[in-house]
Amino acid sequence: MAVGKNKRLTKGGKKGAKKKVVDPFSKKDWYDVKAPAMFNIRNIGKTLVTRTQGTKIASDGLKGRVFEVSLADLQNDEVAFRKFKLITEDVQGKNCLTNFHGMDLTRDKMCSMVKKWQTMIEAHVDVKTTDGYLLRLFCVGFTKKRNNQIRKTSYAQHQ
Repeated sequence: MAVGKNKRLTKGGKKGAKKKVVDPFSKKDWYDVKAPAMFNIRNIGKTLVTRTQGTKIASDGLKGRVFEVSLADLQNDEVAFRKFKLITEDVQGKNCLTNFHGMDLTRDKMCSMVKKWQTMIEAHVDVKTTDGYLLRLFCVGFTKKRNNQIRKTSYAQHQ
């Protein structure tokens, strides 16, 4: 017989007794996420966080969260291929105040820009703004397809 813990004794309770089900949402609070003032629509949505309990503070769990929002949702626009990343920097009451963290294009827009018979050129550069922000800019360029770029017949000799 193997030496170890008797599992029946450590579990406790009667055999076949139901474990008490605890709803995980009962210990959580909803917070409103607010966009920076530069956008027309300030209210982005809501986010969940575990309530303050002991030394674990709810606002610390919110700071640093990144939300990805379409520019169309922020500006009440139809064109929706730009996505903004907003990071939570401050919590005031039940509001999470965010700041710009990055911008990206949707995958379908990037795929629609790439075509056959052209070269995609990608570059990036780090830029420091006058107000002290450090930005990394990515640039995507495409070569133009020219007439007579591709030949169907080739006349070559082997030496």
